[in-house]
Amino acid sequence: MLYYLFTYLRDTFHLAGAGVFNFITFRAAMAIILSLVISLLLGKRLIVFLQRKQIGETVRDLGLEGQIQKKGTPTMGGIIILAAILIPTLLFARVLNVYIVLMLVSTVWLGLVGFLDDYIKVFKKNKEGLAGKFKVLGQIGLGIIVGVTMYYNNHVVISREVKGNDTGVHNAAEKLESDKYTRKDENGRTHTYVNVRTATTTIPFVKTHEFSFSKIAEVFGKRNLDVTTPILYVLFVIFIIVTFSNGANITDGIDGLATGVSAIIGVCLAVFAYVSGNYVFAGYLNIMDIPNLAELSIFIGAFVGACIGFLWYNAYPAQVFMGDTGSLALGGIIACLGIIVRKELLMPIFCGIFIIENFSVVLQVWYFKRTKRKYGEGRRIFLMSPLHHHYQKLGYHESKIVTRFWIIGIMLAIMSIVTLKLQ
Repeated sequence: MLYYLFTYLRDTFHLAGAGVFNFITFRAAMAIILSLVISLLLGKRLIVFLQRKQIGETVRDLGLEGQIQKKGTPTMGGIIILAAILIPTLLFARVLNVYIVLMLVSTVWLGLVGFLDDYIKVFKKNKEGLAGKFKVLGQIGLGIIVGVTMYYNNHVVISREVKGNDTGVHNAAEKLESDKYTRKDENGRTHTYVNVRTATTTIPFVKTHEFSFSKIAEVFGKRNLDVTTPILYVLFVIFIIVTFSNGANITDGIDGLATGVSAIIGVCLAVFAYVSGNYVFAGYLNIMDIPNLAELSIFIGAFVGACIGFLWYNAYPAQVFMGDTGSLALGGIIACLGIIVRKELLMPIFCGIFIIENFSVVLQVWYFKRTKRKYGEGRRIFLMSPLHHHYQKLGYHESKIVTRFWIIGIMLAIMSIVTLKLQ
């Protein structure tokens, strides 16, 4: 909102210094600072409030070191994260930008689903919380909203260079959303572009090609591309949101793990959003040029600031837990950001911690059931799943586990960013 206010003051009253709000880097920096301030100030007050209301974590005894000491630690701290994301974004971002709107909806949507789960656990004294099927329904609902918006909204486009008689449209499922326009490169040469609405994503390590969902849809018949392509795309979006939202939820098992990993992933996504949304960098790196995407840097800045600020209270020994209010929202936000910046196929790398944690649970359950049918007694691959509990059982202190997971997360993020130069 401040962007529009200062633009009005600049254009109407020629207010000195108001033009600084035109710079995305300035607004992103302000969003980071404000989100940190909100996290630190709101965090302390919320912890005191939760303690006064005796809104604490209910801990099941799993035989893990230090687990019983966590009993009664305030939960539902995800409210801190949500506030520290939403307030700076509303203040500093261009809130009419389709990507900002989509991320605001995603944050509030999954935040409410997680809040309902925590509310049932804490106030209704039901340890199971919201039934799993309702959580999944909430994630599917968000997936439909994101998928339909990304496919049909006229402002969700990619910029393609056209040469000669090329129209920029490569198949029947793609829609041309702008007339030709020109830009000059760093050498002063003029290039012609068009904006195209299309369901495509980046192929890691192969920047010169795009993965198009319409190509898959052609398997089901070329006549129905306008029907089959959006269905396939929306199903793909739903799968990503459900997978990574649950992945973050599972990862949130020891102090600071999910929060720190999410901050690292956020920095990686900020780089992708900024370079893909800036046609100069996109042209230099020969990557997908996505108009209006750079604005997303403000939201991601607030996201990273919120995670780091929350770590002040969530690092070992945690003074507050985020609960499902935070973990479901964090995973959903990361999933939606990955979809918007069109890095879905790269997400298994920079979100590798979430994938490994999720997969360790699936693998453990599958192996246990398989061996139980075969031998009459279930066996385990890990001492306990998810994976971080396995290392706790081995005797590692949770601070060491978290730090090493962060290091792996940083390595995976760097590997992902390096793909911008590989082809």
